[in-house]
Amino acid sequence: MIYWFTGQPGSGKTTLAQKLYHHSLTLPDEVIHLDGDDTRDVLDNKDYSEKGRKANIQFAMNMAKVLDNKGYTVICSFVSPYRDMREKFKSEYDVKEFYCHTTETRGRENYFVENYEPPLENFIDINTDKTEEESFDEILNVCG
Repeated sequence: MIYWFTGQPGSGKTTLAQKLYHHSLTLPDEVIHLDGDDTRDVLDNKDYSEKGRKANIQFAMNMAKVLDNKGYTVICSFVSPYRDMREKFKSEYDVKEFYCHTTETRGRENYFVENYEPPLENFIDINTDKTEEESFDEILNVCG
């Protein structure tokens, strides 16, 4: 199973993904969390243009596929602004997409992605204006 957290920077993706990782009911060595900052460091990709973002997301999707095929539960937290990439990925694999969004800027307004495309279908809407625990409870209600 792949859990994909998407949304603008500062929307709570990583925080909620980490909570899910630590709360996971499976054994810790069967669960892995991939995060956008981590993959950018591994790839040494600090290119935030559309080309750079697509390369980072494609790498993450490929890693998630490999790990899923090896039997891991994969929890991913990426801005992943391009709907077509996410939809194609969801059509190929068993992916639960969580769309995290907030009205708060949380100090990340300089990282706002102008061309971010929110999901339109087959996603779980998580409004993170609520407390972290309330948002996480919504995730647990979906994940079981």
